[in-house]
Amino acid sequence: MYGDGSATARYGIRTCSVVTVTEPHVATFAEIDSATLYALLRLRCDVFIVEQECAYPDLDGRDLESGTRHVWLTSPAENAGPTDRSVGRPTAPVPAASHRAGEPASTTAGPVVLAYLRILEERDGTVRIGRVCVARDARRAGHAATLMTAALEAVGDRAVVLDAQRYATKLYEDAGFVPDGPEFLEDGIPHVPMRRHPRSR
Repeated sequence: MYGDGSATARYGIRTCSVVTVTEPHVATFAEIDSATLYALLRLRCDVFIVEQECAYPDLDGRDLESGTRHVWLTSPAENAGPTDRSVGRPTAPVPAASHRAGEPASTTAGPVVLAYLRILEERDGTVRIGRVCVARDARRAGHAATLMTAALEAVGDRAVVLDAQRYATKLYEDAGFVPDGPEFLEDGIPHVPMRRHPRSR
């Protein structure tokens, strides 16, 4: 979880900073227009499946749950409100991150998504944050921290859990999370379970 460095460390990818930090969008699945949804899912695919070379079922059905909230940042030109349908208005075409051998690379029109995460409601009453990712050319600009702040504001004073990629634990510690179990491997990447306790407990 969180694509803000592991691919850089693994493949030596050069990154550049996007200086402007936009206001976050927060929405349920039903509130997201099709162009924006495509852009969000493509970012997840680009980071977790393509960059990190993890062949796993990203579309696990939980995006559709009524309690799930999606949180993301767009470029300043696409900074519409979270339920404003204009958030999905077309922008300049963006080249696809990857394509099949023998097929021409395509372009897609839609919002330019800089970073994303999702918030899940667990059966035991806790909240789970996951799918934290930042676009390759938008890293090291504070976007992940901005998303975490927005997510925790949306959640309120509740117990929150997540599985952090080991290199990113400092980000979550700064947001009030502490390790909550032994390190484990998921898709060959070391993860640390972390928890943020409610202040009122």
